[in-house]
Amino acid sequence: MNISVKNLRFKLRKMYHRFVHVEVEQKKPIQWLKPIGHETNITIYNPLTKCNVPLIIKNKNILTWYVCGPTVYDSAHIGHAATYVKSDIIRRILSDRFNINVIMAMCITDIDDKIIKRSKKTKQNYIDLAQHYENEFIEDMKMLNVVKPHLYCKVTNFIPKIIQFVSDIVDKGNAYVMQDGSVYFDTSKCNMYGKFSMPVSDDSHPYKKSALDFSLWKAAKKDEPFWESPWGNGRPGWHIECSTIASTVFGNSVDIHSGGIDLAFPHHENEEAQSCSYHEVDQWVNYWLHCGHLYLEDEKMSKSLNNTISIREFLKKYTANQFRMLCLLSNFRNGIKYSDNIMHNPINILNKVEHFINDCDNYVTGRCSFGNIDEATLFRCLEETKNSVNTALENNFNTAQVIKSILNLIDTGNKMLHDDPHGSLTTRCIPPVIAVANYISTIFSMLGISYSEESNECKINSLIEHLVQFRRTVRNRVIEQDVKDKILLTACDEIRSNLSTFGVIIKDYKTETSWSIKKY
Repeated sequence: MNISVKNLRFKLRKMYHRFVHVEVEQKKPIQWLKPIGHETNITIYNPLTKCNVPLIIKNKNILTWYVCGPTVYDSAHIGHAATYVKSDIIRRILSDRFNINVIMAMCITDIDDKIIKRSKKTKQNYIDLAQHYENEFIEDMKMLNVVKPHLYCKVTNFIPKIIQFVSDIVDKGNAYVMQDGSVYFDTSKCNMYGKFSMPVSDDSHPYKKSALDFSLWKAAKKDEPFWESPWGNGRPGWHIECSTIASTVFGNSVDIHSGGIDLAFPHHENEEAQSCSYHEVDQWVNYWLHCGHLYLEDEKMSKSLNNTISIREFLKKYTANQFRMLCLLSNFRNGIKYSDNIMHNPINILNKVEHFINDCDNYVTGRCSFGNIDEATLFRCLEETKNSVNTALENNFNTAQVIKSILNLIDTGNKMLHDDPHGSLTTRCIPPVIAVANYISTIFSMLGISYSEESNECKINSLIEHLVQFRRTVRNRVIEQDVKDKILLTACDEIRSNLSTFGVIIKDYKTETSWSIKKY
């Protein structure tokens, strides 16, 4: 086998630095600095200490949160959706349950190797390509009922800031410039490097000092977008984008930084290292929040594996509420298995909740003649549920326990609502039923389970369509008879007349019927 001297030296150097860095990593204890600030009575899992720790925020009732957003070169899939929906659930809990004002910023990576490669393949300008998928992503998040961040931060809008950020790290002696104009962070200068992990970097450059050193600025290649810099034409490295944007928005300290579990190393590791260097601090992010992956039959959903289901494809078959319930049934750190069979559980849970709320409404308004409510027992069960839910939310946002507690409350309420030992309902015990229904609706609203007017409108339209189709079938069958059934014809006319009072206009033709909703 013919191996050049240059390649041999490079491989030996990588092996040496790998050995040196692993030795350093083994000797250096993992450190997490407990923040100074305001207690929240919440504990959150810390990937550095591998246990739950108190959530302490810098400013009272105000929490800063930076989210690693999408690289906009293709449609987002439900693996991405799982990360953003899980984060949205936690954000809502912090805001609506704990009254914390969450200030959130999200990065949109609109310049990247994948974007450039896709633009060349499709012969489309990279700016137009990125803008298209950015718009699509934002619309996808809206359809999933994910609350918008306060800031969407496009990388290309921060290029001057990124160049200044890199320049400052170079001036401190913590980065070095290659002959081709690339700039690399010197991990040997960061004594806290390796907080998350220490695998070998795949960022290959033949003249890096260490295999773990990573690019801050990439020298321009032929026929690729570039910006002018002190080191020559080029574009930002992936990690420096998030550090610069988050630092520009939040400064030298961020309360929470989130993303998928796959971003812990190298992305978040490198972000932390270069940001600590820039700000001259030992800890830049106080809490890293990593969401587990979504899996298809034990296989991670990934574009590289060509096994993705786009968000829009998913929403043709299931609803946003059903996907959110799937996410609620496990801790945000855990992976989620997805299949049509698995989706039966979240669908059944949502149906159970909706039926219970409807039964409560029917009981309260007197539309049903059954029910035997034990007021003291139901109120006691409600208080126990509230305590259980509060404890679960305070303990690393344990939404799975929240859903379990709510379902237990529903089981208790259902037994009473459907119990009729005397054959008829004599008196109704309304207050506890209303209290339980209101509480359950409030919790589900807080978690982002929504019943929007748009969704209700679709259901009403579908209901009208089915009713009109049934009426048309009956009417046509009567018309076909030699002896007309006047009773059925009269009933069809009454349906048309009654619906018109609600603005639904039905028009009959020979054998066809159309309908519309009156607008004026």
